[in-house]
Amino acid sequence: MTQNIDFELTGKKIFVCGHKGMVGSAIMRRLANENCTIVTADRSELDLRDDRAVKDWLGAAKPDAVILAAAKVGGILANDTMPVPFLLDNLRIQNAVINGAFEQGVSKLLFLGSSCIYPVQAVQPMAEDSLLTGPLEATNQWYAIAKITGIKLCQAFRKQFGANFIAAMPTNLYGPHDNYHPTESHVVAALIRRFHQAKLENHDDLVIWGSGKPLREFLYVDDLADGLVHLLKHYNDEQPINIGTGQEVSIQQLAEMLKDVSGWQGNLVFDVTKPDGAPRKVMQNDRIHALGWQHKTELRNGLEKAFAWFDENQRAARL
Repeated sequence: MTQNIDFELTGKKIFVCGHKGMVGSAIMRRLANENCTIVTADRSELDLRDDRAVKDWLGAAKPDAVILAAAKVGGILANDTMPVPFLLDNLRIQNAVINGAFEQGVSKLLFLGSSCIYPVQAVQPMAEDSLLTGPLEATNQWYAIAKITGIKLCQAFRKQFGANFIAAMPTNLYGPHDNYHPTESHVVAALIRRFHQAKLENHDDLVIWGSGKPLREFLYVDDLADGLVHLLKHYNDEQPINIGTGQEVSIQQLAEMLKDVSGWQGNLVFDVTKPDGAPRKVMQNDRIHALGWQHKTELRNGLEKAFAWFDENQRAARL
């Protein structure tokens, strides 16, 4: 049942889990505009997989709200070849933080899911009620199962104890502080790194994994952060809620756009031996739009900002 009660951030203490990652750092930038106190914990200070340590830390810090943006993340190949950390590490983080938040009396928790939780053949655009209606995409099922478990754990605490724990499903993300690892990154970060390198080294060809045909939706991470803060303030439903743009492009179109942004003049080569993933993934965003939120950054502009950030910060980027 929906509780139509806004959560006022003024004077509140907000714990951002995963504050140094792409999503967490964007949340930090957005929360800086609110009259609230932000608390964080570095990995050297707190292992989020450790139930006791997390519970004790939350008991000492006493946050009013938790945004759980910490996760083991990566692209298709990383998910497919390293299933154990994508499943186990994410389960341990989620269990420790969600249970610890409940036991320490946190007033509200926002858990970040992922669009990969939806069935591979889900009706497009994907609505929230398509969750658990069919098989998952095989290449990232481990991560998806972990995220589904996190959503269900939030729902379980709500059902049994009335906890105000909510879950949001972002679409594919990109922006500053992404992971630019050559084999473990998401598609936009991987392409930004490759186009940047191709231009610097005057490569004739640039290899794109897969056929280039899959259709994807991309959201600039600062828009996501704005949407999450909006949900923290105004959303209190047990059903998870999508956050996206509703706009889709093929991977080939994305690559061509980034080629233009980068200024590189070579040839695109599509490596069809690499997996494509789901043929189409676009979110149904009617519910968050009904709450008064819309994305602000169009794809071309976001890619320009993301590429410029990488160009200026590549030494500090996660390569």
